[in-house]
Amino acid sequence: MILAEKIVKLRKQAGWSQEELAEKMNISRQSVSKWESTNSIPDLNKIILLAEIFNVSTDFLLKDDNETFDSPTEIQNSTNIQISLEQATAYISSKMEVSSLITKGVMISLCSVVPLLFFLAMAETNRMGITSNIAAALGIICIVVMVAIAVSFFIRINQYEKDTSLIDNEPFELAYGVHGVFQDKLEKFQPSYYRRLSLGIFLFIVSFIPMMLASMFYSGSDTVLMMLIVMLMVIAIGIFLVAPASAKYDAYNNILKESFTETVKSKRTKRAEKLAAFYWPLLTAIFLGWSLWTMQWNITWIIWPVGAVLFIALVGLMELLNKDD
Repeated sequence: MILAEKIVKLRKQAGWSQEELAEKMNISRQSVSKWESTNSIPDLNKIILLAEIFNVSTDFLLKDDNETFDSPTEIQNSTNIQISLEQATAYISSKMEVSSLITKGVMISLCSVVPLLFFLAMAETNRMGITSNIAAALGIICIVVMVAIAVSFFIRINQYEKDTSLIDNEPFELAYGVHGVFQDKLEKFQPSYYRRLSLGIFLFIVSFIPMMLASMFYSGSDTVLMMLIVMLMVIAIGIFLVAPASAKYDAYNNILKESFTETVKSKRTKRAEKLAAFYWPLLTAIFLGWSLWTMQWNITWIIWPVGAVLFIALVGLMELLNKDD
């Protein structure tokens, strides 16, 4: 057993993360990661410190033929499932497939109202020979068809549950070398993740500006309807940028956590996800119902910024009611 393998084994037996070991040795986590992935070797002072921390001899650490632990305080080996490089790679692939299906479903659901808005705009300007009744009928048909397609994407998510449940729901530890590989991948992916996240959030924030300007400077309802289409398309682009990047980033972090612990943060995330799954479809239904009833699209768009603030308030209230967690 080489030095890198012994450091990994001793650290996991002690129940420490790379960050915790690095803190005890007053070094960076990247240094520990490089030791464990054989990209570098600790100097003599660090080896002596490792021996003191793990309560083993320096001979045990330095001699490759030393396979057994001579520590009087040896901790029993972990019974967690061991995840190989192939399993971890397959998990990332499955997570990305799930993210792709969810993103497509959400984008199609969001844009399902676009044909209706387009036909209504054509009816307002008497183009294409479309009346208001025909426009409404065609739009509703398109909504039903597109929502059905979106639901089919959501249903297909279940086929990947078996491939992801092991890492998502069971205690596990990574095989030798896997942590270093995925830590490097995460560090290389982070700049792309933050670029996509910042650009996506920027698009979400500015998406309502065309609608606002149209309602302020143009009196024609057809212009407002077209700007509403622009707003929805901009939001869809933002979702396309943010959702896959966030899924990949979370998948890397799920692997690197090395064991399943339902922390307070993860509980909060799950509660927020459950609320979002009910809240946003309901808000969309209210928006469409209000807009189609009044046909005042230049006013009803206000439901989105108000709804976003209300969602944050509801999440905060939910955390207050679950403060015992």
